[in-house]
Amino acid sequence: MPGTVIVNARLVNEGREFEGDLRFENGRITHIGPSVAARPEDKIIEAGGRWLLPGMIDDQVHFREPGMPHKGDIATESAAAVAGGLTSFMDMPNTSPPTLNAEALADKYQRAKGRAWGNYGFYLGASNDNLADVRTLDPKTAPGIKVFMGASTGNMLVDNPDTLDAIFREAPTPIITHCEDTPIIDANMAAFQARYGDALGAEHHPDIRSREACIKSTRLALSLARKHGTRLHVLHISTADELALFTPGPLVHSDGARKRITAETCVHFLRFDRSDYARLGNFIKCNPAIKDASDREALIKALANDVIDVLATDHAPHTLEEKQKPYAQAPSGLPLVQYALVAALELVHEKKSTVAQIVNKFAHAPAQLFDVKERGFLREGYWADLVLIDDEEFTVKREDVLSHCGWSPFEGTTFRSRIGATWVNGRMVWNGEHLVGTPNGQRLEFAR
Repeated sequence: MPGTVIVNARLVNEGREFEGDLRFENGRITHIGPSVAARPEDKIIEAGGRWLLPGMIDDQVHFREPGMPHKGDIATESAAAVAGGLTSFMDMPNTSPPTLNAEALADKYQRAKGRAWGNYGFYLGASNDNLADVRTLDPKTAPGIKVFMGASTGNMLVDNPDTLDAIFREAPTPIITHCEDTPIIDANMAAFQARYGDALGAEHHPDIRSREACIKSTRLALSLARKHGTRLHVLHISTADELALFTPGPLVHSDGARKRITAETCVHFLRFDRSDYARLGNFIKCNPAIKDASDREALIKALANDVIDVLATDHAPHTLEEKQKPYAQAPSGLPLVQYALVAALELVHEKKSTVAQIVNKFAHAPAQLFDVKERGFLREGYWADLVLIDDEEFTVKREDVLSHCGWSPFEGTTFRSRIGATWVNGRMVWNGEHLVGTPNGQRLEFAR
């Protein structure tokens, strides 16, 4: 079969940047080296010294299917993802109906087949009354079990102490948690509504969904994990205060031992802070809330210092109409997958990170943490999920947004890198300007 050889690339993998070529065939990488010989029938792509990265793996998205097609679905949101260099995604269970049993999980995988532009995995959700489903989950069928230890939609807030304890004791996969304390948030909301009335606005969001709410809930999750030896991954860390609760160091040590408790932050916490509410209002309203500039800077440093293990998006689209409602009625969540990688690469241009660190947190670490088979690295024999980065400025425009909601919090932002091409399973699906071909995503395999 004819292959493809990308020549004169600057490959970024496992902490290194190096000049070289990469060949792939039948969906998999076959050769990596300083000079890879092409066969007569191979297609040659001249990289011209551009970065060639493994495709990013986003371990936290809300693609809204089933149940919320007016916001997005697996097809539209995965299209936006591959346009942004995100070749695999793990979708959250708070859909309608929520993903609380094996049947609902199987339904999601069936929906994604032939429609997802990227590779896909789906979490099982926990609730106060599905402990039997949590216990009997086949660990090969889901990246993990999602526990909302704070506010959530539908029947997905786990606030029964006995149930929480049992989930942490018996979960057959990593547990991932949304950590915010609901009683604190409810009390703050009541106090702010009493004080501000109709003048309540998005600028109050980080005080309503406060750092205290995050810290209290995160402490609870960590105490349960340590009690039971659980593999715990705490999502979307938004405060400097929480960072002290986590242990710095590599996700996987040289002897093969892995961290049992890990932390994640999201791109929007690295690019926005409290001052941006005046300009963007509800368009950056999300849970947990974007907080202070000092939190943003601490999170950026924590990425470099291996306190934060994973970078993700928490992509959560809502319509413009929904976002333009008064603060108390406007839903929380941002569409982010299309511009997340280029937003993260701004840290490289700002000398606050390296491209190898971004690749580690956004590709290698999710693959290692969730036991993703043969993805997330530039390695011979692995699937050819690849991203070529153009060193070229562009400005985000609303008309270019592929997410079904049709807007981005980054509109008007000029980025200094752009996605030049994306390959999923060895097929180009984004050529730098538009989608190519048809959806080519595969079900993620978890090597457990």
